[in-house]
Amino acid sequence: MQCGARAATAVVLGGRVRTAFVSAFSGRPFRAPCDARTRLLRPIQTRRPRTIFRAIATASPARTAYDASDIQVLEGLEPVRKRPGMYIGSTGPRGLHHLVFEVVDNAVDEALAGHCTRIEVSLHADGSVSVRDDGRGIPTDVHPATGKSALETVLTVLHAGGKFGGSGYKVSGGLHGVGVSVVNALSEWLEVDVWRDGSRFTMRFAKGVPQGVISKRDAEIDEKERTGTRVRFMPDKSVFTTTVDFDFDVLSRRLEELAYLNAGLEIFLREEAEKSDEEWGKEARVAKEHVYRHDGGIAEYAEKLCEGKSALHNNPSTIFLSGENKGVAVEVALRWSSDSYSDTVLGFANNIRTHDGGTHIEGLRTAITRTVNQLARKSGKLRDSAGNLSGEYVREGLTAILAAKVPDPEFEGQTKSKLGNPEVRAIVDGVCARGLVDFFEFNPRVLADVVEKALRAQAAAEAARRAREVVRRKNVLESTTLPGKLADCVSKDASECEVFVVEGESAGGSAKQARDRSTQAILPLRGKILNIEKTDDAKIYQNAEIQALITALGLGVRGEDFKENSLRYHKIIIMTDADVDGAHIRTLLLTFFFRYQRKLIEEGYVYIACPPLYKLEKGKEKVYLYSQAELDVYVRDVLAPDAKYALQRFKGLGEMMPEQLWNTTMDPETRQLKRVDIDDAIIADNIFTVLMGNRVAPRRKFIELHAASISLEEIDR
Repeated sequence: MQCGARAATAVVLGGRVRTAFVSAFSGRPFRAPCDARTRLLRPIQTRRPRTIFRAIATASPARTAYDASDIQVLEGLEPVRKRPGMYIGSTGPRGLHHLVFEVVDNAVDEALAGHCTRIEVSLHADGSVSVRDDGRGIPTDVHPATGKSALETVLTVLHAGGKFGGSGYKVSGGLHGVGVSVVNALSEWLEVDVWRDGSRFTMRFAKGVPQGVISKRDAEIDEKERTGTRVRFMPDKSVFTTTVDFDFDVLSRRLEELAYLNAGLEIFLREEAEKSDEEWGKEARVAKEHVYRHDGGIAEYAEKLCEGKSALHNNPSTIFLSGENKGVAVEVALRWSSDSYSDTVLGFANNIRTHDGGTHIEGLRTAITRTVNQLARKSGKLRDSAGNLSGEYVREGLTAILAAKVPDPEFEGQTKSKLGNPEVRAIVDGVCARGLVDFFEFNPRVLADVVEKALRAQAAAEAARRAREVVRRKNVLESTTLPGKLADCVSKDASECEVFVVEGESAGGSAKQARDRSTQAILPLRGKILNIEKTDDAKIYQNAEIQALITALGLGVRGEDFKENSLRYHKIIIMTDADVDGAHIRTLLLTFFFRYQRKLIEEGYVYIACPPLYKLEKGKEKVYLYSQAELDVYVRDVLAPDAKYALQRFKGLGEMMPEQLWNTTMDPETRQLKRVDIDDAIIADNIFTVLMGNRVAPRRKFIELHAASISLEEIDR
């Protein structure tokens, strides 16, 4: 077994509620010199290991010749298998799911071209996945340049496809011509079926290599009029060493997003319950199925993202703008919320979500800020002597979705995270500005509400600035004096230091005795910290526990003053009891980190410790178990049926002796940690708003929806 601190998903609620957090947070694996689970199922040595220093001598490398024979020429799909991360971003879960999205994007391109109305994605019981559409089908005739069928060409040749300016597609998301060929290269096997001209064409590949030639046979009677493509593939375990299991929820989010972006397109996602027949024509029993179709498009999407928030304006609550210029089609949905104090802007180019923005987002932001300021002055809402409202105040509480269809987009990298076309900025700016002018002229009340909220945001920012200045003058945050309750570590190298944020003085006392003083610091907190989701900046800086956190960690003033090099510890570990109160404190701390300094989570500095749930003693042997499931397995598979043992369930960290706490929860060699990672900031923001915000109704609805499926054990894991 591989070793190390067992990675898990950073969540603070259980069951279906846990799933909601999983959609926002995901875990990353970390390896240490031994396997945590294996070690903890053996008697744990109670003697504390000593720190060992080693000097490693390095010898100068031997001189070697370097000539033309050292130059490698990779042909076909070899570059993909040699450096898969260059094409799919990573060989972890994100890259694995990217394979599915590459195939789905090709099907969606058929929908953009007006030839596809239905897409089916199936997770098969054998671990493979298939994507089927009712588009025109990949051409199967011989390609003049390669002498092979067009089907084999697009699956085995990089930068081959119908999206480089030919008549096949006016706009598309798959523009590099490497998508489906990369999927083929990184699959243990891939099978493709094409229905065209009353026939069915089939071809099979293994790790990108054709297994024979394309076969042709008459389509079944009920398929004579059918057209389309089905690609089924099995990810290569030698490439995706972390996992080859597809996550239904990850796929679900992206497919539903595509349904919003392509109004009227119907997308099915199925998961098989048992192994299906080898014959594709026979259907397997379906364990789970979701169908996505959203005729309201991105306006409906904006409404969904704003669930749990109060609309600033009604009739309409969502502003929809659209236009086209120089072949670039633009659609925009805007909705301001009265109880939201940050903006959420989602950008899409040819259905590809541009996480890092781009010129289309720049054009949208510029148009909104300029238009609101101009119309505010024209209507007298903003005095001539007053300065312009800055963009951050105008966009406070705004949820915006921008979908641009660009004939020749310039993306950065194969993962297409940023749009670079300079001409798109002016086109989006023009379409949005004209649309907003027309809308606000017919809806002056909406303009007044937006300007009034922006003015309140400006006033609140000024009040917060004054509160920060008061704090600075009192040296609360900039003082070199650390909180008295902090038991600091000896090392000053932040990269090797970690701080345990501990619930209560009792647990803090045990942790202080258990820790490795050279690199581990302990910060006990008294009770539950302030919920900053409901609190303004002035109250945040006046709260003693928050002040202790900010000063001890070196966070500085909220957001704007944060410098990563001022961070005093590169591992911030939340260590709370395995009960409901502990889960609540973890939630409050995660809310603090997410709202106060999101960068901490984005850069991977925040962790959650996993204390054991049980101690099992059999004679002189002690075993620590971290869940009910581990206990059940150990009792069933390790102990004799008639074995006698004593079982203790830990109710809190304060019950554990320092040596126990070290061995099970704090020792880097044996402990289990969860690293908190934002997988989707939009979903994370929405979850925090619903669960931690002021409005009771959305929170109650959420709890009623998921309460029946909550596992109490999962709350602690």
